[in-house]
Amino acid sequence: MPVPARTPRRRVLLGMAGLAALAGFGGPAAFRTLAAERGLATRTRAGLAFGTTVALTAAGPDPAALDAALSDGFAAMRAVEAAASLFRADSALSHLNRAGRLDAPPADLTAMLGFALDLAQRTGGAFDPTVQPLWPAWAGAAARGEQPDPKVLRDALARIGWRRVVLRPERIVLEPGTALTLNALIQGYAADRVMAALRARGITDAFVDTGEFGAIGTHPDGTPWQLGIADPRRPEALTATITPFSGFAATSGDYAMSFSPDRADHHIFDPTTGRSPRGLASVTVTAETGLVADGLSTACMVLGPEAGGRLVAQWPGCSIRFVGKA
Repeated sequence: MPVPARTPRRRVLLGMAGLAALAGFGGPAAFRTLAAERGLATRTRAGLAFGTTVALTAAGPDPAALDAALSDGFAAMRAVEAAASLFRADSALSHLNRAGRLDAPPADLTAMLGFALDLAQRTGGAFDPTVQPLWPAWAGAAARGEQPDPKVLRDALARIGWRRVVLRPERIVLEPGTALTLNALIQGYAADRVMAALRARGITDAFVDTGEFGAIGTHPDGTPWQLGIADPRRPEALTATITPFSGFAATSGDYAMSFSPDRADHHIFDPTTGRSPRGLASVTVTAETGLVADGLSTACMVLGPEAGGRLVAQWPGCSIRFVGKA
């Protein structure tokens, strides 16, 4: 499971083929010219969120509507961060982890946690939002050039278990010693919230990069959106291209934050062992929502191809791509 330092999984998904095509058309000016020939204005806005870079691109006939839509999109991301970012000490989730209880939790937090607990049940605990105690165990050991002491891992594992969480609309309660991370979901969920904000402004052509990806409509030049999936061992090379790309996609991999040179130990944990699953280098899931894509990609890293394939089949409209370790 991903842990506090949100890793740049976005390196695996290389983004819009439209942006790659941009270079071939001579740069941003040519990009805008192609859109203008179709009667469209374009806007792209970039920033920082969830410990990584994010960017939103939209096209439409009304520049003022585009500007307003992108502002709404960034406001949606800030609301998600305020609910569940472990980068923010003042987030609702950070407060919950410190206090063990949170009254009147924000809707964004209850939506993510509700999905996380349901996914934990469906996977028999292979996906578990309570793996947070493993992060300091591994990060602290890695800083010393070591692996965690077995007793430290046992102590962390004793604090893990999704049934240690009580979720109600009015209150969330954790058993003593329990701590949550929703880093396996937050960027995909943010993509959903951003896309909803853009649609509410009437935007029909957009590409969302919150660290996970979403697309509606077409590229401003009229061609379909495309998404390249990078080789986890050679980031400059692609293992596949999704074309046309619409909906949402997320990738989990062993490369973004590794605790060992061979990537055997990394930031995704098997909640039953406290160690990383060893079979896969990356998993990419496409789905009708970013929340589903993000959660399933992490779960399937732990489950492996056979069980992961069965899990993904439970959601209509999903597809999955596995990349084994080299």
